[in-house]
Amino acid sequence: MTHFIDPSFFNAQHQALAKLRQELHRNPELGFQEHGTSRLIATELTRLGLPFESAIGGTGIVASVEGHHPDNGRRVGLRADMDALPIQELNESAHASTNAGVMHACGHDGHTTMLLGVARYLAEHRDFSGTLYLVFQPAEEGLGGGKAMVEDGLFERFPMDAIFALHNWPALAQGQVAIRPGPIMAATDRLDIRVKGKGGHGGVNPHLATDPVRMTGALIQALNSVVSRDADPLSPAALSLCGIKGGDLDGFAIIPDEVRISGTVRTLDAATQDRIEHAIRRTCDGVAATYGGDIELTHARIFPATLNDPDATRHVEHTVKEVLGEAALQSDVKPSLGGEDFAFMLEKCPGAYFFLGTAVGDSTPPLHNARYDFNDDIIPTGCRLLCAIGLGALTTTV
Repeated sequence: MTHFIDPSFFNAQHQALAKLRQELHRNPELGFQEHGTSRLIATELTRLGLPFESAIGGTGIVASVEGHHPDNGRRVGLRADMDALPIQELNESAHASTNAGVMHACGHDGHTTMLLGVARYLAEHRDFSGTLYLVFQPAEEGLGGGKAMVEDGLFERFPMDAIFALHNWPALAQGQVAIRPGPIMAATDRLDIRVKGKGGHGGVNPHLATDPVRMTGALIQALNSVVSRDADPLSPAALSLCGIKGGDLDGFAIIPDEVRISGTVRTLDAATQDRIEHAIRRTCDGVAATYGGDIELTHARIFPATLNDPDATRHVEHTVKEVLGEAALQSDVKPSLGGEDFAFMLEKCPGAYFFLGTAVGDSTPPLHNARYDFNDDIIPTGCRLLCAIGLGALTTTV
């Protein structure tokens, strides 16, 4: 059953919530450093009279909202991430970042604001049974704040039957919602490779060196064929080598001792993830043996794939149709190969993750861009949808 949410409430709150979002944007903080953000959230929850616990998984906060109807034993979570990125903002708006080299380039300021909007609604509307938990998560951007909250007893301290989260999506038209069952975001692996040889003179006696630059060239070429020849072509995957460092451009005749490479692997299922990691290790060993050097590989699995529970996905789809209309829903959207550490929460609790469109025309900057800014016009829609999903899940088994 979809819980009716009067849109006039969030329309009336829109200006105040946009002001709050812009305050967050002016004061971005990196993962596990969101102390000011946490204080702002705590101040708002205190003003609303909602109980909460802080310092969960670092700077995380969980607010508890109990309905005033007889308790039905249902417990549902809504999650928002709150960290920023190490990017120098290029926008010149009045609310541009005042923290040099740090900006909200992924819209977590908007996510936090929408969940605080939900808190405002629930503080005044307790006509439901069960309990909603509002989960404000730190350090989503590659640092594993979701994992930290889980390991800090998130689901033991706040048992949940289901948990939901959204992400603003500037590749999707404003007001559209996209979701799919199963994998919606990719497992995220990090590669750190040290190609080790023996330096020497590139002109006088290169034959006495074990050239790591030569090895690196062969390795890059070989690794770039792994996805096309070692992964099932029907299982989406990406392997990208994104950074390389070795030698000195001014030392044009000096063969270095070592070259370092960094990169990432993205997959949607465990079998493909395992197969690609095995192929990378085999390739590194083979190139090292062929050229007489040594290659050290650190293959770190940062995030697992974000897997939507089928029943929870259907609940979101039903709610979107009821709240926004059928035209707003894009079912079975293609998964993204971006990573998302909400995956750690979904490993422990059934739930769903979905995209909320924010694009206006074709010129909306993408996520992680220095000119990106969250679309404040979408705040009432996001608040209303999150409210309806959470309250509906208190009366529906998902």
